[in-house]
Amino acid sequence: MAKKTALQTWSEYLAARAGMAAIGSFNVDANLRTGQVLGRLLNKVDHRHRRRGEANIARSFPEWSKEKVQRCCEASVEHLAQLAIEAIQMPREINVQTWPDRVRLHELGPALEVLNRPGPAIVLTGHLGNFEVLGYTMSLLGYDIDAVARPLDNQKLNDWLYGIREAKGMRIITKFNATDRMLAVLRRGGYLGFTADQNAGEKGMFVPFFNKLASTYKSIGLLALRYRCPVVCGYAQRVGPGFRYEIGTTDIIEPEEWAGHRDPLFYISARYAHAFEKMVYRRPEQYFWMHRRWKSRPRHELQGKAMPKAMRRNLETLPWMNDEKIALLERNAGPGEP
Repeated sequence: MAKKTALQTWSEYLAARAGMAAIGSFNVDANLRTGQVLGRLLNKVDHRHRRRGEANIARSFPEWSKEKVQRCCEASVEHLAQLAIEAIQMPREINVQTWPDRVRLHELGPALEVLNRPGPAIVLTGHLGNFEVLGYTMSLLGYDIDAVARPLDNQKLNDWLYGIREAKGMRIITKFNATDRMLAVLRRGGYLGFTADQNAGEKGMFVPFFNKLASTYKSIGLLALRYRCPVVCGYAQRVGPGFRYEIGTTDIIEPEEWAGHRDPLFYISARYAHAFEKMVYRRPEQYFWMHRRWKSRPRHELQGKAMPKAMRRNLETLPWMNDEKIALLERNAGPGEP
């Protein structure tokens, strides 16, 4: 991508600041209603992403009617439009005094026990609900997380938005020197955070995700194995009305649980992907269905071959899998989403 000129950088930055200043002059709940309307309009005009989202939802929930699939896709885009508003107004709405009015903690005790004990931990979430609220609130409560994130192309916008993210103690790790910083965090016993549900490319670990193999990051499992640290899978999902969220966890993967598995890296990767599934099942309308999550395909599918025996044996070791679900993965083999 071509580097932005100074004029482009400042124009985008000033336009964004002006827009956010205008948004900030209104009540957040009123702004969310406006965001819902804008999201509905965007879903109508953005045919490419709507087709992709509906195709992903229909495959993930084959029992749903066409009307239910369409409504879920529309609600997902509405939710996405509301997130931009919430990200800007979050520091005003969530602080030491007000956070109990905006955020409720749901069965978070086991996760806090893990984070309170000595030693490092990996904290994962996905592109669902509001991952910004998750990191911001946890930092506000004293759990400072070093989160890995992709920097924006506009440096001025990047610095401004990162300032909001880091206001309460969370630190952002970008792709520059990311490996050294990630290792340093775990060596000192810190918390390392990832938004880890996107396509990891052809070299990723292919594990089940909503009835189809999906490429998943190996780096998370490798870090967990190297430092023998637990993996906490958490979420922040809108519960409404207005700007109100629930923070909870769907799984905690402890080192002793992958010990003895024939392929520990596969097990960790598959289990955290399964934890993301459970998050989405809770509120599927808050997932980013337009992502190309299933874009990359495993080698055997590209070559038109049957599933390798080694992969099948790995799948059979997963407690939540059975012959019927493995057969469904085979039936859904082939190209990813449009």
